[in-house]
Amino acid sequence: MQRSTVHLVRHGEVHNPEGVLYGRLPEFHLSDLGRRMAAQMAGYFVQRRDEGANIVHLVASPLTRAQETAQPVADALALTISTDERIIEAENRFEGMSRIKSRLRQPRYWPLLVNPFLPSWGEPYNQQVERVMAGVHDARRRAVELAGPDAVDRPAEAILISHQLPIWVTRLAAEHRRLWHDPRQRECTLTSVTSLDFDGDVITRVRYAEPSADLLPGAANVPGA
Repeated sequence: MQRSTVHLVRHGEVHNPEGVLYGRLPEFHLSDLGRRMAAQMAGYFVQRRDEGANIVHLVASPLTRAQETAQPVADALALTISTDERIIEAENRFEGMSRIKSRLRQPRYWPLLVNPFLPSWGEPYNQQVERVMAGVHDARRRAVELAGPDAVDRPAEAILISHQLPIWVTRLAAEHRRLWHDPRQRECTLTSVTSLDFDGDVITRVRYAEPSADLLPGAANVPGA
């Protein structure tokens, strides 16, 4: 069987001075710090390539922040950005709101909180996993195809630029863990890399790295989706 790796990368910091839960809203761009994170993450993959990694395919969510995070990778590795709607941010009924914690204390929003296991305030976790995994497998197959005979000796690698919650629940599924969780416990920082190693179509290992760890202190990180 041919081996491959799909790297699920979260976007960089977004310029969001009002603290809006931006979800799928358009035109939320990377901040200056977010652009530095994206450049540093691109450097991480350049180093992997220079060490022999066979990185051949790049995909991004259609949202602005994901596309902007993908651009330095495309430039550094001479790859074209493909866009996949399936790795977009999760739907969230609090989208567009700010000061989310204070809103949760208002009774009119309580019906959205009745089932945290689904969750009742947004797109079900299992649906997120289903669509992202479909995108992952298509990217894996495309990477193997692009790598050609090289994929026999060096695993074909694809990079997918996505969003925190879809990446996190996909990782939970890959590790055969329950999907409902405390959002504060997600291990998926800005421009982090969650890598799924495959043998054929079977996940054999999950790895995690933080190329921008030194830039994280002080970064804005609106919780929610």
